[in-house]
Amino acid sequence: MWTGKYVRSPLVRSLFMNMVSENDAAAAETQEWYRCGPELLGESVRPMFVQSHLDSGTKAFLKRSGEKSGWLFTQLYHSFASTVLSPLVSRTSINGFLGRGSMFVFSEEQFQRLLGIGPDWRADRLLDLGAGDGGVTEVMGAHFRDVYATEVSLPMRWHLQRRNYKLLGIDEWQQAGFQYDVVSCLNLLDRCDDPLHLLRDIRLSLVPNTGRLILAAVLPFQPYVEVGGRWQRPKEHIKVKGKTWEEQVTNLSNEVFQRAGFEVEAVTRLPYLCEGDMYNDYYVLDDAVFVLKASEDKSA
Repeated sequence: MWTGKYVRSPLVRSLFMNMVSENDAAAAETQEWYRCGPELLGESVRPMFVQSHLDSGTKAFLKRSGEKSGWLFTQLYHSFASTVLSPLVSRTSINGFLGRGSMFVFSEEQFQRLLGIGPDWRADRLLDLGAGDGGVTEVMGAHFRDVYATEVSLPMRWHLQRRNYKLLGIDEWQQAGFQYDVVSCLNLLDRCDDPLHLLRDIRLSLVPNTGRLILAAVLPFQPYVEVGGRWQRPKEHIKVKGKTWEEQVTNLSNEVFQRAGFEVEAVTRLPYLCEGDMYNDYYVLDDAVFVLKASEDKSA
């Protein structure tokens, strides 16, 4: 392995040390994505914390994103098209039209570890709410006989249809005539007009006893909804208390989820990644990913 002390040219040594510094900074950043102080979590949540790490699936997504951001003419076209379309349609639909902006929440390995399942585990039905282009749905879908999805963006619905997922309307999945083994609600709670109502509907839609909700929330929690290309506060506002990631996770677990009739089975800290553009290889937000089960308290 090369080290700076074996490079004699001052110019080459300087370039080398800059490269090493950048690599060290990148490594430190990725470590922060997963950092949690379990002792700062509430007593009821602390035993449920699952430590995650940068794994091969996440590295592969970052590598693809970096390669795409280097496609200069494609990125120039995307930038021009986004500018033209932004007054007319949502950012999600623009990304759907352009086939860009794919998201990454967790790898297959991280999904399995959170749910406590093996690669060969199978169940009947998965419902992915707000599935986008289906990239994250695909990570989960191999474990299920039938995969259902909802999505309001028409271009994103086209992507889901091409993946052969069964599309349901946003007011249809609750009355489908069957229940789901797993419902995923990934980074949707803070973009929903009535989040508590959504959680209660999910609870009623899960297979009794064994059904699970896997929910991701960006922290700090800052809810707003997009209406006609403009952002506004949701009708039903969830206030999440706490300044740190650990404090907000504890408040979500002990107040918001309990109020909706759920208890936490597992929680981890993960980066919510999005493909980049000509300015950045990728974009990242801070996620808390929960596995929730219906609480035994039937009054919730």
